[in-house]
Amino acid sequence: MADHLFPRTEVAGVSLSRMIIGTNWILGWSHRSPAADRQIKNRFPEGSAVFPLLKTFLDEGVDTIMGPLQQERVMQEAVREAMDRTGKKLILIDTPIINVDDSEEARREARATIHRSKQCGATFCLVHHSSAEQLVNKNLHAIPRLSDYLDMIRQEGMIPGLSAHMPELITYSDDNEYDVQTYIQIYNCMGFMMQVEIETVAAIINNAKKPVMTIKPFAAGRTTPYVGLNFTWNTIRPCDMVTVGCTHPDEAAEDIEISRAIFEHRFPNLERRASPNQNQDAFGKQ
Repeated sequence: MADHLFPRTEVAGVSLSRMIIGTNWILGWSHRSPAADRQIKNRFPEGSAVFPLLKTFLDEGVDTIMGPLQQERVMQEAVREAMDRTGKKLILIDTPIINVDDSEEARREARATIHRSKQCGATFCLVHHSSAEQLVNKNLHAIPRLSDYLDMIRQEGMIPGLSAHMPELITYSDDNEYDVQTYIQIYNCMGFMMQVEIETVAAIINNAKKPVMTIKPFAAGRTTPYVGLNFTWNTIRPCDMVTVGCTHPDEAAEDIEISRAIFEHRFPNLERRASPNQNQDAFGKQ
């Protein structure tokens, strides 16, 4: 157990760890290759295989997890087992894909999907970007009918938010004062999957009216945790969060140590890089 738990923030009155456990690298969405996706799924065929990873986070006070939780059996099993075996609560942020067609049948389907978020134990329900972006009207600078789905989320007793891969979702939500309490936004030093320049997204995040949950800090493995975390933590606000994806408890421990070192303005305590010849002057002293 760490001497002190991981730094926290508050979203709509709920205390969250500023580091969020991501699920792409548990569920098999690597953003790298089909082979990488299969390797991830083979590593985590059942929820029990995820337990050591989640326990590492929970032991350090990282108790917030994000993803399409209701639709993935492995994650539902993993969350239940982690809470049962550790006696600690995970705060669930579900990102459901909902039918946003403008019909009564589609609205019934959307309500049922949102209800399943509640049933899986979610505290936060953030409409998936692939659904929310269908509603965007750039000409109106608005997201018509978004409030209908936010109200459905409120009726289920959850806190509403948006997965905002499209940066305009943040600015339109703020401008129109929708009941959006937090956002997910892609943000990394590589500009990976970001729709506009890094500086522009940084400005949107830093000017957002609500806390932002940043994702893909390592650009799906295209930069190292040391570089990715230093960039992200140092360019967001104290209220904002960083979502990290891992496939092994050691990776989680490294991400946590690097992050603590950033907050404490010191160099992280990490092992030296591996090499066929460790005795190289370029590697520095042991």
